[in-house]
Amino acid sequence: MDKDIKYNLIDHTADFGMHVFGSDMKELFGNAARAMFDVITDINKLQEMNEYKIHVSGDDWPDLMVNWLREMLFLWTGRELLVKKISILSLCEYELTASVMCDLYDPDTHFIKNEIKAVTYHQIEVYRAATGWESKIIFDV
Repeated sequence: MDKDIKYNLIDHTADFGMHVFGSDMKELFGNAARAMFDVITDINKLQEMNEYKIHVSGDDWPDLMVNWLREMLFLWTGRELLVKKISILSLCEYELTASVMCDLYDPDTHFIKNEIKAVTYHQIEVYRAATGWESKIIFDV
C-alpha cells in the first residue's frame, strides 16, 4: 500500500470497499482514484509514460465519485492502462477535469494484485468531515 494515499479498506460481504480521505475535494477525488489503482497494482513501479485528460460529470458528489472512478477503471479494463499520478485540473459543482499519468500494462513488468469489475452505487458516500472530506465506495470484484 502506498503510504502517501489516505485510505483504508472496508470489509464487505461480497465485494470490498474503501474509506478515502482528503483535505479538500480535489485531494479526495485524486486519492480515491490512486487508492483504486494501488489495490490493482503496485503503483510505485509505474513510470508515468502516458498522459490522458479525463472529464466527467455527475448529478451530485456521490454520482460524480462513481462516474469518476468508473472512467478511471475503464482506463484499466478497456485500455489496459495503469494509473500512477492524478492531477485534478478543475473541480466545480459535480464536474471534474483531470490529467492522469499512466503506463500501458506489460505482464513482464506489472503485477496485478486484484481485479476490480465495477464501481458501485451501493452505500456510496461523499461528505465533509471534521478534518476535510471523506468518501466510502464499494467495488464489485
